[in-house]
Amino acid sequence: MTTILIVIALLVIVVNLFYFFTNKSYKKSYFHLALFIKLFFVLSIITVAFALLYYAIGLQGTSLMKNSTNEPVETTFWNTLYYSGVTMLSVGYGDYVPVGISRFFSLIQASLGFLLPTAYFLTALGQKESK
Repeated sequence: MTTILIVIALLVIVVNLFYFFTNKSYKKSYFHLALFIKLFFVLSIITVAFALLYYAIGLQGTSLMKNSTNEPVETTFWNTLYYSGVTMLSVGYGDYVPVGISRFFSLIQASLGFLLPTAYFLTALGQKESK
């Protein structure tokens, strides 16, 4: 039963994404697939780079703490990648809290996660208006 639900959910996601990217009914749309793909890859690469940064900091000492218990988070790449993704997307679940220099880098990363999509939309808007 679980497998069926997972397959259905993934199909719904794929169909909706396909419809979103192929629907041409909005003539004045500012969406540019090339810019969107570029934004996706830039955000993904920055997320991985910050994960490596948090991982390196964690190898030197504590970079992340568990919010519920104030214990250090085990320094694995997957833990730092999770934290980096949550920070980049401005989700901020609060289960991991940065400590030390990681706090500074978290602020920079969260700012990039907010400003890069904004720049994407402004670029797309500017390209559409210039045509």
